[in-house]
Amino acid sequence: MDSTVSDPAAPTPQGVTPPIDWDVAAATAARLCAAGPRFTRRQAEREAEGLRRAAEASVDHVHRLTRLEAARDLRDSDVLVVDRPTWIRANTQAFSTLLAPAFEHIRAARPAEYARTTSGLAPSATGVETGAVLAFLSSKVLGQYEPFCALPGPDGTPAGPHGGRLLLVAPNIAEVRVELNVDPEDFRLWVCLHEQTHRVQFAAAPWLRGYLQDNIITMVSGMFDKVDTLPERLSTRVRALLRGPEADERSVAGGEGSPELGTDTHPASMGLLELIQDPEDKARLAQLTAVMSLLEGHANVIMDGIDASVVPTVKTIRQRFDHRDATRSSLDRWVRRFLGMDAKMQQYRDGQRFVKRVVRDLGMDGFNAVWEAPGHLPTERELHHPEEWIERMRGRS
Repeated sequence: MDSTVSDPAAPTPQGVTPPIDWDVAAATAARLCAAGPRFTRRQAEREAEGLRRAAEASVDHVHRLTRLEAARDLRDSDVLVVDRPTWIRANTQAFSTLLAPAFEHIRAARPAEYARTTSGLAPSATGVETGAVLAFLSSKVLGQYEPFCALPGPDGTPAGPHGGRLLLVAPNIAEVRVELNVDPEDFRLWVCLHEQTHRVQFAAAPWLRGYLQDNIITMVSGMFDKVDTLPERLSTRVRALLRGPEADERSVAGGEGSPELGTDTHPASMGLLELIQDPEDKARLAQLTAVMSLLEGHANVIMDGIDASVVPTVKTIRQRFDHRDATRSSLDRWVRRFLGMDAKMQQYRDGQRFVKRVVRDLGMDGFNAVWEAPGHLPTERELHHPEEWIERMRGRS
């Protein structure tokens, strides 16, 4: 496995305490994360080499399917084959990089509120909570493109060509592949097609990294506007957590919420972010979610656009992968709902439908207008009504 991920450290100005102790988060996650499948040295080397070959082979396929010039011979950033602890270190590093400008903005604009979140044991407590989430996710993520791993240079541009790196989590990919009983080389390539597409998205739209970071700064700053009510909302979530998965399952089965609308408003089934956002924050989050849904939906379309001449067992892989998602344990489903991951998966499916509809009407070249400028990104409404985005793009000329 590659281990070229440095230890996490929050890139905040000297003497400034961040609201999250990233060292505590990393240590907590490393302590709580599941060990994963055991590899001999030879098996680990074979898994890593297989993933490197798949990552290399996927480049030309992504270029052919996306029709993006940025995807041609794309080898602009690191591809790292990692284990779970290394994935955790990489993510605490990336989160600290992503959130550092937001924290500094809040500290300068609202010093009193910021001081309340960084006093005493608060950063350590938040670090423990963050670490627990990362520990859970570390056994679920197959791969990840990190656009925020490199700090901006003096002129504000990312260090390196695009400032990102691609992580492939070898034990998770191997574990799922064995569970599904699918061809190893086919599955590795299928996963890499998805992750390489994310890499291409940020190469095709070099403004995307800054766009996301700026909007996250705005959203996090907005959350601090309502800092007095934040603890109460978080305590509601904690009380729901203490009820346990069985209580949550019973509340859903008992019909709480609005089944006719396809929603469940019981606190234990709402995503964590849903409880800490007011209407303005939700609007900000909705646009960010629309963009993330677009990115994920596009990657899914490319992933499934490959045919049997390249991945002979692609239909079997997709069928078994989807069936696996539908047969999770009650505990796993509950944790995912607690974190808002179920809602996220639905949003990603919405993104996939958007991409398919636009490609059907405009072709892939027409869809690729989305990467030209921030104003070409779909709004949340357009994501669910792609015909409106299509008309808007047709009206450009």
